Amino acid sequence: MNRKLAMAVAGCTALALTLTGCGDDTAERTEEWAAEFCDAAGPRLQQIQGANTALAEASESDEEPAVVQEVYSDSYGQLADAYAGLADAVEEAGDPPVDDGEQLREDAVAELNALSESYDNLRQASDDLDTSDRAAFAEGLREMVGQLEEFGQLGGDALTRLQSGELGEAMADQEGCRVPGSPVDGDADPDGAGTEDGDAREDDADAGGADADAGDDEESEG
Repeated sequence: MNRKLAMAVAGCTALALTLTGCGDDTAERTEEWAAEFCDAAGPRLQQIQGANTALAEASESDEEPAVVQEVYSDSYGQLADAYAGLADAVEEAGDPPVDDGEQLREDAVAELNALSESYDNLRQASDDLDTSDRAAFAEGLREMVGQLEEFGQLGGDALTRLQSGELGEAMADQEGCRVPGSPVDGDADPDGAGTEDGDAREDDADAGGADADAGDDEESEG
């Protein structure tokens, strides 16, 4: 499951990796935009991949609820910080070289910040879980899974547009955007980036569900 999650997460982190509508006359601006964005986004993409890998590993461990809670809280905090950083990266890169680039930039930044806020809310929910009661802890994780499943709805039209077009090819040449398993890793299809985001959410939810099931099993044994 970890390998599947890591690959899905890479797609999740590549929400702003490709743009639509770039003609030959904008090739130079496309390369410049890709270079500036990827330089800033690279560390954030790695941060998201690392956080989701930590969540997957925690879900498969036999650690006490308090230990699992700490991992979840830290990971969700990392995800909140990373998505806010991606929003900043889009903002600082400026208007993408496409039709209605200014509006696209504003919408993409808003959507990424919404994801950041949602993960921060999830971090707070994780902090509030009762680790002294395994059954209550497991139930709390189930509720968090429900929230994770709603995250896919936060990625709107702007992020979809940012996942299509010729800029994906430009980003594939940028070291900062070469996150293993991502749609711009060279072996993956940039046009498939949109499907990875939902898969990442589902895998993350599965991770939480596995942890909850583990808690139930330990409760039964006790």
